[in-house]
Amino acid sequence: MEDVAAAAFDGGCRWVSLREKDLPAAQRRRLAETLLKRAEPYRARVGVHADVALAASLGLRGLHLPTGGDVAAAKRAVDPRCLIGCSCHSAAEIALAAAAGADYATLSPIFLTRSKPGYGPAVGLESLQTAAAGSPLPLIALGGIGIEQVRLCREAGASGIAVMGEIMRAADPAQTMRAMVRAWTEAEAPGNR
Repeated sequence: MEDVAAAAFDGGCRWVSLREKDLPAAQRRRLAETLLKRAEPYRARVGVHADVALAASLGLRGLHLPTGGDVAAAKRAVDPRCLIGCSCHSAAEIALAAAAGADYATLSPIFLTRSKPGYGPAVGLESLQTAAAGSPLPLIALGGIGIEQVRLCREAGASGIAVMGEIMRAADPAQTMRAMVRAWTEAEAPGNR
């Protein structure tokens, strides 16, 4: 994972979020420390999912909470520069995350995904567009996003994308990341049309 993350940083990724919930705490901490070292030359952000104590102790700049996570408690525990996001699956959940003080929300799954089976059905691009238009938070599209879907997500109004499978399965993660960044950059955000 460390090598894939380093390749992704080399390809233009500027935020990696560690989601290895099943790792023992000491191992997860070592992995987070390694990711921080790999991210440093790129000035990239490293975050963690649900582990408030780890985010606080390492001064991580990102913390992702599950739907309904206690954003206020997390904000009291972590570095003030830490961006806190929430997993959302509907416009109503996005509104709750915003009311709780989250900095961003993910909406998922946009497309069916092999890495998180059982999280369907896919919400689709139309729901992403509707949610993004009404979201008080930056909205990150998540789930089943490959190079072909990057442009579609940006044009639907996503503020960013979160990708796992496409990079983890790539023969050349840096090249795949570059292609995704290029697709994002070349796509038109809704306000630019």
